Amino acid sequence: METSKTKLGADHPDTLMSMANLAFTWKSQGRHSDALALIEECAQARQRLLGAKHPETLSSLATVAECS
Repeated sequence: METSKTKLGADHPDTLMSMANLAFTWKSQGRHSDALALIEECAQARQRLLGAKHPETLSSLATVAECS
């Protein structure tokens, strides 16, 4: 994810996908607070860039709800 941020930028779709994937990994490892913080950041960025009704935004928001 950090490499994507450096090479592509923090708001690039591939970077946001990396963020979401890392959040899922952390959640499965029991790192719930880390996962929640990361997926919230991802959801906010997706909402800002893609809009509130975009499928990727909705997926991130659903994950936030699951992690909360």
